[in-house]
Amino acid sequence: MWLEVRKIIVVIIGAALNAVALNLFLIPANVFASGFTGLAQLLSNIFYEFTPIYISTGILLLILNIPAIILGWMRVGRMFTIYSMISVGFTTIFLAIIPIVEVSPDILLNAVFGGVIAGIGVGFTLKWGASTGGMDIIAMILSRLHDKPVGIYFFSMNSGIILAASFLFGWEQGLYTLVTLYVSTRMIDAIHTRHEKLTAMIVTKKTSEVKHAIHERLVRGITIVPARGAFTDESKEMLIIVITRYELFELERIVHKVDPNAFTNVMQTTGVFGFFRKDE
Repeated sequence: MWLEVRKIIVVIIGAALNAVALNLFLIPANVFASGFTGLAQLLSNIFYEFTPIYISTGILLLILNIPAIILGWMRVGRMFTIYSMISVGFTTIFLAIIPIVEVSPDILLNAVFGGVIAGIGVGFTLKWGASTGGMDIIAMILSRLHDKPVGIYFFSMNSGIILAASFLFGWEQGLYTLVTLYVSTRMIDAIHTRHEKLTAMIVTKKTSEVKHAIHERLVRGITIVPARGAFTDESKEMLIIVITRYELFELERIVHKVDPNAFTNVMQTTGVFGFFRKDE
């Protein structure tokens, strides 16, 4: 129970950081974020510039996420979707509470610091096994339907945001948006990972306990190979398991709880051939 409370707190903090990045840096500089947040910004600016109607970024973010959350509930998983709902809901609330203030007139500083703060918020949210909703959910569903990496869909949507921003508000805005996307992605990489699939190699003397604990929480195949410590000459076994990035937090928690002395190496997986369960 306490673990779930901490995860919710992290999700709320991540939402607050995202709102700070938007209202203090990106929105005043007319620079766009990534994913559904950037799309909501773009639509808000279009309404403001080209129509007599103004709809705030927070309201549009909430509206855009409604169909994504419904699809996530049906196709991805209920707990994953609940955390996404919490993230989107609190982001909308913080966007309404925090005033839009221009901290610096320098557009490059706004683009960089906005990307850093947003990346920190998303990175810690992902690190704790939660999601910011929106494009995370859509990309996961499309990835399963077409068997293509999640990164393709993120790249496609962000490219569309950059091109639209460039066409409507000038190429300079599009280039600064590209800076923000690069900086935020690097921050996410540093804190968590943008790789969709990961391979964990767990060296332990409690093979049976670790294996059963993993199978209780994750529906993943495990390959077990014999191992021997070079210094101690002790016989151990190594469990090899391929997971998605959203399962990394759960796997870390399981291994630490069952065998705190286990050695775990997590690596990027560029491709998987053969059976890999897609509907987590």
